[in-house]
Amino acid sequence: MIRGLFLGKFQPFHIGHLEVAKIILHEVDDIILAIGSAQFSYTPENPFTAGERIEIARRSLLDGGVDLRRCLIVPVPDVGTHSIWVSYVKTFCPKFDVVYSNNNLVRTLFMDAGYQVNPSPLFNRELYSSAEIRRRMRENMDWRSLVSESAAVYLGEIDAESRLSKIGAPTQEEHTP
Repeated sequence: MIRGLFLGKFQPFHIGHLEVAKIILHEVDDIILAIGSAQFSYTPENPFTAGERIEIARRSLLDGGVDLRRCLIVPVPDVGTHSIWVSYVKTFCPKFDVVYSNNNLVRTLFMDAGYQVNPSPLFNRELYSSAEIRRRMRENMDWRSLVSESAAVYLGEIDAESRLSKIGAPTQEEHTP
């Protein structure tokens, strides 16, 4: 059995993420969605809690017809030290064989640790962006068409638009990795 690791902050998980997960599931038997920066919430860049992000991802996967028996969703807090980060991720996740990421740092760290790293397939990236969805929520623009139906319902239940408008827009510092 081959298990893939798909890392992201998923703030929020959107249709692009769903399509990428479905593509990955054509290549592996199971997928781990690692919810990164799990300790952060209620900030402009990370407005949703790890639990909320898990719920959004789970609902989206179900909407997309994905068999949840093939998916594990795991919160992974940041460690802050790149040299030990892969080991840290491994303590939160079940065994995985291949990593999917387009982030150069993530790719380098996992390759240096001996993992096969494949690029994450891109799905209409210019439209499906968590930052764009958050911006649209703050500005009362259409964002619901960018997430699954059940995710949109859940984001409404937790009053995501109000939360984002109260938290405000990210500062330039928050855009810096």
